[in-house]
Amino acid sequence: MNADDRNTLAGARVATRLPAQDLDRARRFYSEQLGLEPVDERPGGLLYRCEGADFVVFRSTGASPGTFTQMAFEVDSIETVVSELKQRGVVFEEVDVPGFRTREGIAEIDGNYPSKGARGERGAWFRDSEGNMLGIGEPVV
Repeated sequence: MNADDRNTLAGARVATRLPAQDLDRARRFYSEQLGLEPVDERPGGLLYRCEGADFVVFRSTGASPGTFTQMAFEVDSIETVVSELKQRGVVFEEVDVPGFRTREGIAEIDGNYPSKGARGERGAWFRDSEGNMLGIGEPVV
């Protein structure tokens, strides 16, 4: 096997799938709270696009436990985004555990992936109408 055979997915686009037990409720949340509208839809699914990356909210009888970040948005100014979303009714998670604490919904996280050219990250988390845990991150350079 050569290196090209092992990297067949390296050139693929990644698309997240988020389950929704009530697709109409999810559509309202993504529109009213996040300001996002689907770019396409099919029975049982809504396709959203942000800067060339796609994610789908799909009708499902299952649900995520919401105990981990399922999808994150990387932004240039986390304070601006968190403030705007709070004004739209989004509730951010407050976390206070050893080594990790949020202040007004935003955490300072040491370290980052070297390829991103940052020394850390600032993060915030919230749940959508279906209990999916979503994150917002801003690299700290």
